[in-house]
Amino acid sequence: MTDNRHVLTPALVLLMSVATGLSVASNYYVQPLLHTVANDFGLSVSLAGFIVTTAQLGYACGLLLLVPLGDMLERRALIVCMSLLAAGGMVITATSSSFALLLLGTVLTGLFSVVAQILVPLAATLAAPEKRGKIVGTVMSGLLLGILLARTVAGALAQLGGWRTVYWTASLLMVLMALALWRYLPRVKQSVSLNYPQLLGSIFQLYKANRVIRTRAWAGCLSFANFSVLWTSMAFLLASPPYNYSEGEIGLLGLVGAAGALAARQAGSLADKGKARVTTTLGLLIMLASWGMTALGAHSLLALIIGILLLDLAVQGVHITNQSVIYSQMPEARNRLTAGYMTSYFIGGAFGSILSANAYHIAGWYGVCAAGVAMTLLNLLIWWRGYRFEAPQGNVNKTVKL
Repeated sequence: MTDNRHVLTPALVLLMSVATGLSVASNYYVQPLLHTVANDFGLSVSLAGFIVTTAQLGYACGLLLLVPLGDMLERRALIVCMSLLAAGGMVITATSSSFALLLLGTVLTGLFSVVAQILVPLAATLAAPEKRGKIVGTVMSGLLLGILLARTVAGALAQLGGWRTVYWTASLLMVLMALALWRYLPRVKQSVSLNYPQLLGSIFQLYKANRVIRTRAWAGCLSFANFSVLWTSMAFLLASPPYNYSEGEIGLLGLVGAAGALAARQAGSLADKGKARVTTTLGLLIMLASWGMTALGAHSLLALIIGILLLDLAVQGVHITNQSVIYSQMPEARNRLTAGYMTSYFIGGAFGSILSANAYHIAGWYGVCAAGVAMTLLNLLIWWRGYRFEAPQGNVNKTVKL
């Protein structure tokens, strides 16, 4: 592979950050709109929550089946092609006349919007080793900001022109972003001696051989489960008494989460300085504390805002640290490591969505918070059992190359 580090300018890092945010946002526009979409199609609360689950499962399939191709194919062409296909999925959603078509557009969008997870390891590949954590943190901040700001943008556009306007606008932006990426991304191809089935099989071998990667995958899975537990049911809480908020007002809460995400950017730099274990432990403890404030948010907007800030800060901080540690393991297999890690990450998100919708249906907002506490305690237990296998600097000896 040609050394392309000299082309990783601040402007290109910004473009890649925006691209990751825009692509992953397509899975989350629906969350502040769930109440409206449910009314439009005559859906129950639990069935409307299944839209979010479908998006997450489509994303997980794309992570497992498509992201590893970044270790085999030329990445710029792959990124542009997948961006255009994700835009096509959103067009199907915008024109859907039935719940089945809505789900089809949702799953296709989720499948191809994993282009974000090809951009992240590409940024790690182009970055100098001493700046890798910082660069990954910046690009990953773009990703989480996309997830969070999607709610704000979706709420505002829905108030202006209805929920379908959100998807028409998003599909156009994806096409424009694809053109920009084709123009400015360098051509990068990783040479591997594996065919596609072997490439997929090697993902499981990589994780089987490395305890550190497995522990980090579990930490990511359960952290994002927490994230989905909170955000899946928040629209139902805020659309009901005592809040009775509109889609636009609900979407504004995404700005609160974005502030938390930005505050976590330094996690990558701390990982570069050998503080990966400290930032992970602190992040999980903050995550646990956040649910106390979030529970009070059933009747207090201030408490809810504090809970959102703390949870999104913790989730992003743990996630950036996980990525920095995993990318230090085997540089030649970064797309496969990303595929394995992010598949577990979004399976956690899908599970969190199901858990959240059903917890809200059965026990209301306090049931949602109890589910979040349970996920965090399990995460802390797994981290306590696995962290000692990780070198203090967050970079253990490499396993056998595959």
